[in-house]
Amino acid sequence: MSDRIKVGLVGIGNCFSGLIQGIEYYRENPSQEVTGIIHDKLAGYGIYDIDFVCGFDVGENKVGKLLHEAIYEFPNMVDWIPKDKLPKKDAMVYESPVLDGVGLWVENRIKPISSTKTPEEIAFDVKKILKEKGVEIIVSYLPVGSDKATEFWAQICLDTGTAFVNCIPSFIASDERWAKKFEEKNIPCIGDDIKGQVGATIVHRTLAKLCDDRGTKIEKTYQINVGGNTDFLNMKEQDRLISKKISKTESVQSQLSERLDDDQIYVGPSDFIPFLGNTKLMFMRIEGRQWANIPYNMEVRLQVDDKANSAGIVVDAIRLAKIALDRGIGGPIKPASAYLMKHPIEQTSDVLAKIACEKFVAGD
Repeated sequence: MSDRIKVGLVGIGNCFSGLIQGIEYYRENPSQEVTGIIHDKLAGYGIYDIDFVCGFDVGENKVGKLLHEAIYEFPNMVDWIPKDKLPKKDAMVYESPVLDGVGLWVENRIKPISSTKTPEEIAFDVKKILKEKGVEIIVSYLPVGSDKATEFWAQICLDTGTAFVNCIPSFIASDERWAKKFEEKNIPCIGDDIKGQVGATIVHRTLAKLCDDRGTKIEKTYQINVGGNTDFLNMKEQDRLISKKISKTESVQSQLSERLDDDQIYVGPSDFIPFLGNTKLMFMRIEGRQWANIPYNMEVRLQVDDKANSAGIVVDAIRLAKIALDRGIGGPIKPASAYLMKHPIEQTSDVLAKIACEKFVAGD
């Protein structure tokens, strides 16, 4: 057991920029309470115990740069800490295989590096880097729809004994075949598809469960999301949205005592509006019936910074993965996945998932 958590990052986009800059924000402002996380300390680990020791990306403007430089490169938009104020470290961004990680809509923005290496050659280099840097946990924030690329990194973790935190809806921790592989090698994994602190899906599923628990009959519901960052531009490609819609829809359906018909529920990203930047807008509606069959409906508009919403959850996922490593617990970490992710291998209510997380941290 070490007192530091050595982490490698995959997909050096806005989410990781927000994570790294957010930790530095709290370091520079010690009077500020760290908001949104489970606890300041989880089994002794605080947010400042995390060391980002390397990163992996495909963008020609990021590969070969130091991590503290790469997180400011286009098309990243997070600028909570001025670039010249962020502490300089020797963590480098290395080449990752493209595979299916770059969609049609974002290719001109990301501009993948021209590589002469095969995925197998890159895998060999990656394993060497992970060993040299002492990486314990890989956190993946690849673009939505990067199924092959996600499987590449899941296999890297299996080959190197590295814990895996999968923040996107390419199913690993929630897939029985992959879950079994992590169980057999006793390697922790947490996933899939990160929830926000107060994001679109967590709000939707909470209100849906409230209506269900209070005895109303939900008849139809929708959730529409728009935003202006690369994530939303990438999701204009409908073929990349299949797993995302499954993840978000099942997250809401799982809270209902009676499942809605597929044509009575819509949950998913809807469009890209450039001037919104990292701002995400969610529009939600629930329709149903109460006592005496009287109809009711509710509508919610939520506006959040998409990356702040995510980073506070990832910082918990990293620490929970480290606890699992320390305790020799492998396979999907079910309490962490149920509380932090939209598509865990076992769905439960958020209240029960938080209680389970607390018990896991306490060692119960």
